[in-house]
Amino acid sequence: MRDEEPPEDDGWTEDADPESVARKILLDQLSIKARSRKELEDRLARRNVPVDVTARLLDRFEEVGLVDDEAFARAWVEGRQRSRGLATKALAAELRRKGVDDDTTKTVLAEVDPAHEEETAAVLVRKKLRSMRGLEPQVATRRLVGMLARKGYSPGVAYAVVRREIGAAAESMDAGAEWAGDD
Repeated sequence: MRDEEPPEDDGWTEDADPESVARKILLDQLSIKARSRKELEDRLARRNVPVDVTARLLDRFEEVGLVDDEAFARAWVEGRQRSRGLATKALAAELRRKGVDDDTTKTVLAEVDPAHEEETAAVLVRKKLRSMRGLEPQVATRRLVGMLARKGYSPGVAYAVVRREIGAAAESMDAGAEWAGDD
């Protein structure tokens, strides 16, 4: 992806100071987008930066606030909820892949309002329902619950939201018979 790679000239030559090169790599990476400490560690490891230099620089970057896994996790959660409608289960998995520790993940995800998460699921279902008007209710239910499951919603939340939204769609349709069947 375009935003994963910094400019090719990272300053790495045989006589270059590893700390200067690593600092440039870190600043280039952080100028593109926020990243977790683990992502930055991995990037420096791929560039063969010595482990002691990596640890020292990342500690300093944390000290001055340029690297902050909790702030990164909050921004990630907010953005992924808004853009993809992901539930906390899926967000936790993504943060784990990004190298955010479990305590930070739990802290950040505890701030997610369950009512907001359920409303996000309802919005996703309403959008998808528009293209499912001719389907049998059982088929629409199965597809919608599957969509929500892939986004990390629990089966209980997914079924409740889908049933409610299909019911609301049936009431609002002039010819409500399309959604009137039992599921």
